Amino acid sequence: MFQYYLKLALLSIKRNPILSGLMVTAIALGIGACMTTITVNYLMSADPIPQKSDKLFYVQLDSWDPNDPFDEPNEPPDQLTWTDATNLLKAKKATRQVMMAQSVGAVEPEQQDAKPYMASIRLTSKDFFGAFDTPFLYGGGWSDEADVNREFVTVISRETNDKLFGGQNSVGKTIRVLGNNFKVVGVLDNWVPVPRFYDLTTDQFAEPEEMFMPIMLKEELELPSSGNTNCWKRPDDGFKGFLNSECVNFQMWVELESEQQKQAYKDYIDNYVKEQKTLGRFARPLNNRLSDVNEWMENQEVVADDAQIMLWLSFMFLLVCLLNTIGLLLAKFTGKTGEISLRRAVGASRKDIFVQHLIETACIGLAGGIAGLGLAMLGLQGIKVLYGSFADRVSSLDFNLVIIALILALLSSIAAGLYPTWRACAIAPARALKDQ
Repeated sequence: MFQYYLKLALLSIKRNPILSGLMVTAIALGIGACMTTITVNYLMSADPIPQKSDKLFYVQLDSWDPNDPFDEPNEPPDQLTWTDATNLLKAKKATRQVMMAQSVGAVEPEQQDAKPYMASIRLTSKDFFGAFDTPFLYGGGWSDEADVNREFVTVISRETNDKLFGGQNSVGKTIRVLGNNFKVVGVLDNWVPVPRFYDLTTDQFAEPEEMFMPIMLKEELELPSSGNTNCWKRPDDGFKGFLNSECVNFQMWVELESEQQKQAYKDYIDNYVKEQKTLGRFARPLNNRLSDVNEWMENQEVVADDAQIMLWLSFMFLLVCLLNTIGLLLAKFTGKTGEISLRRAVGASRKDIFVQHLIETACIGLAGGIAGLGLAMLGLQGIKVLYGSFADRVSSLDFNLVIIALILALLSSIAAGLYPTWRACAIAPARALKDQ
């Protein structure tokens, strides 16, 4: 019977192409608007490292002004001081501990015709690559000894390797950066986490840095600070004065394998702060935090409020489109009174009429969903044009989103068709045939 009802539905759609086209257009507009905003919100809030997002924790210590919280209502700073970050790093109380900060430096290519350029640098500890499961094209990360001995080593991105070495295996070769020669120990493969969860303090959807170097080289080479730096009291003059100050510019992640290990680490940082209090620091009450990846993304509001508002507005627009579709379906089914009455007179039950017209609305919905996908793609292209490289990573439809769009279109059209279909079934065949 399904094939028969499907045939009747297609014939009905062909008999009223203008009315059917208007319904498909209404559903397509609603689905297109919804899927554009759903896609952006979905990609912005997606778990960037699902295999271990519940094992990676961002560390916050409340070292801020005793008279004023870092952020209302009582948020601790979103970064650590050099003193605290290095102390936690050296303590090695977690499975892995990652201290890091942003920097920049001038790269001097060996090619005579190539000009020096500024490269983004991630200063970090050797556990960065294991904690965040970074893929390697060549080589790997550096050793513990490289961190301790402040060796001039670097891991570079695939793009940097292509630019400087033509894509060849560059492990063991040197790059001149910041006036020093750095030995390449690894080349990352394509790795662009969306969002850039490991550092949400600046551009949350930026690409990873071009080069990675041991964090202790910041002190050794007095490397410049990049990203956000916040201070609640003026640091002493000079580079050493900044490092020894209460200014926050460093991030700390730890990998903890179990709830017991997490609690032990929380106890450790609480005890650490209590010790620092005896030295005259940390005047605020204990307010230390361990946030896993998704909790930290929520804390940093990766999905902006205006994006969520646009999502709800798009659903309201879809509802308006469905109301219009209901009106068009009522008009269409009312025009089929004679046909419905005749089918009832020759033995079709109300259930048969209901299923037949519900299949017709589903076909219209499916066509609207397919057209809506096309409109969503146009909308996402428009977002890319307006917002540039930021939008490239949060505005592409994947297979899951396509399925969601088609299901949403089907459910929406079926919901819109329930009342018109019920009205069609309620027609009294005897009276309708007499009127005809």
